[in-house]
Amino acid sequence: MCSKSVLVLILTSTLLASVGTGCKSLFPRNSKRAEAVWQSFEDAQQAYEKIIPGQTTEAELKELGFDPFVTPNVKILTYLDIIERFMPNASISKEDLHQAVRLCLDNKDHSKAYELELNNLKDKRYGNLMLDVLGFRRQTKTTGWNFKALLLLNDTVVVYKLRSGQPEIERYEDKVNPLGPFQDLDHVLSGAVRSAAK
Repeated sequence: MCSKSVLVLILTSTLLASVGTGCKSLFPRNSKRAEAVWQSFEDAQQAYEKIIPGQTTEAELKELGFDPFVTPNVKILTYLDIIERFMPNASISKEDLHQAVRLCLDNKDHSKAYELELNNLKDKRYGNLMLDVLGFRRQTKTTGWNFKALLLLNDTVVVYKLRSGQPEIERYEDKVNPLGPFQDLDHVLSGAVRSAAK
């Protein structure tokens, strides 16, 4: 019995010492990354800039890394998918679209698209370790980047390209639970009371 008390005392002292010294290594970390040939936003952007509509062929796209059969996270889209991307509702007509997009829609089975989506995000918790562990307050910093590209091909030639993304992502989340570890228990009890009342 005495040894258990000593063990609890040692563990408690270690935890308090870690909190007091601000030991950041005890905070959980989370990383979300889409595998690709490009390790940064700049790498993906440089490859994208080498694509010239009206000139770049499907074979050249593969050399640049845009190969859906080799490169992860590259989707092959049909003309029906292209319609969904460019005409999501009835307020947009074909006449509103870029000439190259209309060409792909008119050629139907002779057109396709490659869609690339890369996300590289890291979540890092910070703040008061004791409040975090007990669930009273969790502060999270998210950093990273994302890159999206859409390439339309008519037969085997790129006719249109479009890209978007964020070179630098930095977000902060501050989640406060006044009841700490009992916060979820409060929801469970509330649900049980409502169920019993029915």
